[in-house]
Amino acid sequence: MEKVISWIDARFPLSASFKAHLSEYYAPKNFNFWYYFGSLALLVLVIQIVTGIFLAMHYKPDGDMAFASVEYIMRDVPYGWLIRYAHSTGASAFFVVIYLHMFRGLLYGSFRQPRELIWIFGMLIYLVLMAEAFMGYLLPWGQMSYWGAQVIINLFAAVPFIGEDLSILIRGDFVVGDATLNRFFALHIVALPLVLLGLIAAHLVALHEVGSNNPDGVEIKKHKGPDGHPLDGIPFHPYYTVKDILGVVVFLIAFTAILFFAPEMGGYFLEANNFIPADPLKTPPHIAPVWYFTPYYAILRAIPPMFGSQFPGVLAMGVSVMIFFALPWLDKSPVKSIRYRGPKYKIALALFVIAFVWLGVLGVLPSTPLATWIARVLTVVYFAFFLLMPWYTRNDSYKMEPERVNDK
Repeated sequence: MEKVISWIDARFPLSASFKAHLSEYYAPKNFNFWYYFGSLALLVLVIQIVTGIFLAMHYKPDGDMAFASVEYIMRDVPYGWLIRYAHSTGASAFFVVIYLHMFRGLLYGSFRQPRELIWIFGMLIYLVLMAEAFMGYLLPWGQMSYWGAQVIINLFAAVPFIGEDLSILIRGDFVVGDATLNRFFALHIVALPLVLLGLIAAHLVALHEVGSNNPDGVEIKKHKGPDGHPLDGIPFHPYYTVKDILGVVVFLIAFTAILFFAPEMGGYFLEANNFIPADPLKTPPHIAPVWYFTPYYAILRAIPPMFGSQFPGVLAMGVSVMIFFALPWLDKSPVKSIRYRGPKYKIALALFVIAFVWLGVLGVLPSTPLATWIARVLTVVYFAFFLLMPWYTRNDSYKMEPERVNDK
């Protein structure tokens, strides 16, 4: 084995890469529960790629055959139902772990200097995931897939000057049809996964260049021993690979429990209307996106049209996503971690989480006058978290971070 590895090392940096990114990559020794979700996101990505390959073997991206091919996978392909449900459950699981991963960044200031580029790469990954999920959602060609795509693509038509041309470009036709299905399939299984893998590689390279953040917000590279290794760090392998295995086991228990006992999750993962073939002549009584898009959908519905145009709502929805990119420059606190911040940031973060969750709930429900006004209040709270951040982080009380990490 040593001779084989030596032969490979002479031609490919196998051992050097293993040392640089695992055995000799020193991570802070005070990682906690919140640091599971990055590795879990990689695990779900593997699940999605593997199940997606097997689904593509039997799926037909044709307006007349797409729905029937999905039914064929579910009923006639050996274990096809398992592969399809694993893929649909994996899509929701992906957003669960990504949202928790992003929340950890808000908790411990992982977007702060010198990790701005890591955060930007992470947000680009999030945008690509949203596009990947939206385009994959159309592929079953059920009622909710068809009309959900119809509604979302029509929103682009509200963009001034270029809206109509933009929506036609996305659809590939004047209505959602066979051309839309074909281009969404190509983007979903080829183009976007390639972009996603490239961004994940860049995210990890940037992370390993500046080092991981930790719950204390201390830069562990400041204090190194005679061997050049951080005093407050431990090798990622075997310590955190073993710890991550525990997170993987717990995650897979929850994942398989949903997969085998509640794959549709009461209609939140797979809606009942999506088991009905797409019918351009029959609109479902209530059209709503999948749960992981509903906070932004609620913001869209909360903004009233202006001069008969839905553009203000579309603009607010777009800004509500893109504003995350500005976080590294909005936060003016002298400390990174919530452990040492004052009450203003803690209250603001709590209100933001409450607003985000309840906007998600309202996005699932039919629109009513009361729900619309509640959504407007929550939208104000959502944007206030970002827009007022320079003020309340600069004027908040704080305690200085310790020189060394607290591993008690």
